[in-house]
Amino acid sequence: MMLVMKREDKPLCVQADFTVLLDDRHKDAEAARVQLSRFADLTKRPGHIHTYRITPMSIWNAASAGMTPQEMIRALGEASCYEVPLQVTSGIRKLAERYGKLMLQLTAEGKLMLLGDEELLSTLQANKTISGFVMDAENSESGEGRLVVRTEARGLLKQELIRLGYPVLDLAGYRHGEALDVSLTERTATGRSFELRDYQLRAVNLFYLEGQADGGSGVLVLPCGAGKTVIGIAALARLRCDTLILTSNVTSVQQWKAELLDKTTLREDEIGTYAANSKDVKPVTIATYQILTSRRQKTDEYSHMRLFQERNWGLIIYDEVHLLPAPVFRMTADLQATRRLGLTATLVREDGREEDVFSLIGPKRFDLPWKTLEQRKYIASLTCTEIRLPLAHEELEVYVAAEEKAKVRIAGENSAKIEAVRELLRYHKGKPALVIGQYLTQLHRLSEELQAPILTGELPHEERAKLYEQFKAGEIPVLVVSKVANFAVDLPDAAVAIQVSGSYGSRQEEAQRIGRILRPKSGDNQAWFYTVVTDHTKETEYASRRQLFLLEQGYRYYLREWEEMKDELSYKDDEVSREAAL
Repeated sequence: MMLVMKREDKPLCVQADFTVLLDDRHKDAEAARVQLSRFADLTKRPGHIHTYRITPMSIWNAASAGMTPQEMIRALGEASCYEVPLQVTSGIRKLAERYGKLMLQLTAEGKLMLLGDEELLSTLQANKTISGFVMDAENSESGEGRLVVRTEARGLLKQELIRLGYPVLDLAGYRHGEALDVSLTERTATGRSFELRDYQLRAVNLFYLEGQADGGSGVLVLPCGAGKTVIGIAALARLRCDTLILTSNVTSVQQWKAELLDKTTLREDEIGTYAANSKDVKPVTIATYQILTSRRQKTDEYSHMRLFQERNWGLIIYDEVHLLPAPVFRMTADLQATRRLGLTATLVREDGREEDVFSLIGPKRFDLPWKTLEQRKYIASLTCTEIRLPLAHEELEVYVAAEEKAKVRIAGENSAKIEAVRELLRYHKGKPALVIGQYLTQLHRLSEELQAPILTGELPHEERAKLYEQFKAGEIPVLVVSKVANFAVDLPDAAVAIQVSGSYGSRQEEAQRIGRILRPKSGDNQAWFYTVVTDHTKETEYASRRQLFLLEQGYRYYLREWEEMKDELSYKDDEVSREAAL
């Protein structure tokens, strides 16, 4: 039996199945986490031992960002308490070297060529699906180390090849689209000076990659509040072409339009909105995913998809790209000659379609850690707390007798959460606060108990906009919101968010909800996020899963029992009252 010697004390344990265990208590844990998160994904964190998984996608995203397999292996070796298994080192090399092994290029005659190792191409061509995307060798210029690809199959080929384990480096270039006279302004419409922050300029440069054939497609990952809209606008101004912007909701459409008018030389008659009752197509058009995928019956065509052909777009911006619906993926597969920019706070997709984002929108070009912006005070300093409380006594019997799916909702709607929310709001009195949840019945009850207005998808857009404006103006101190406010809603002064229920274990949703309170604040620049969870139920497991993305970003969740915390809040309130009296 081979004896495995343990090395000096290190924070990582690398296992042969490509999982990596990180001991969060170790003095070097943070430095190891920063390196590890560049090419591995956090999957669970029971207590102090956090489990990461090295996957093909995590390696290819790292490779596309310029990280070499040698750097990945070195990062593991320097922080691992045992020798890194040979299966892992060889696996990392094999997968990382596959990125760029196949390339798409356009010949001077306009033919699309797939270039690569002859033996590999021959094997791939034997695949029935792949063979349908390439031209017959007898009627094409296919030959040693190259295959002629049907131009219309550019996206579909990339999708299929990444599923087979071969991500394609697309160097076939893009059309420019209709030219547009636009530039960024030095002063906004309100008279404030305006220039890109250093990281915003770097993100645009990494997307554009001037002079490099693979520039002009990809995803930029930045925290909520980092100015993703500004980066999209800067990319538009850099390319100076007709642009289609796709986003998550009507509120976001209006925010994009306001930012374009504020920070570019575009006139109002050059910006169209394609959502709800407005169907204006202009040189810059902003549409919602919802309108593009709307149809009367499941058997009907997506009639609004024609928007993709309405103009000679030179750039398509996919805001909140992690929300991209399947029909838009299918349309995007046909638009590979158009530059594509994805913007998001997290590449996490609950449907597991990260490969489609990589192959059809492009690889991750830029990823800015949330903690980096917090340290530079571009976003608020955040404190995250998970509060666990028991199920209300009168609901316990119902919970025990319920089916599994019903139990999740009973735990989420635990009426004991009302007291916790009330106490937390009292403790943070004077700080603009959001109470966020999944279930409308629960939210309406909280709205009544707290005497606070409620904002859900039931409200018309005009009424939602009015509530947002009143909250921004300080006229509403507390706003109860459903998941309709998860995305692309700018509430810069919100400093407290209390989550009472969520979409099962959605990491994506947790990140977006926290994003509502990360805009920089005047004064102490502090923000607080509370997630109130029913103890000894499935909800605790889902809460742990929801927190994974934020933990990967370097945040910590403080776990507190409600009874203990309630006493502390009351004590601090009494202390403040005594000081005020003196």
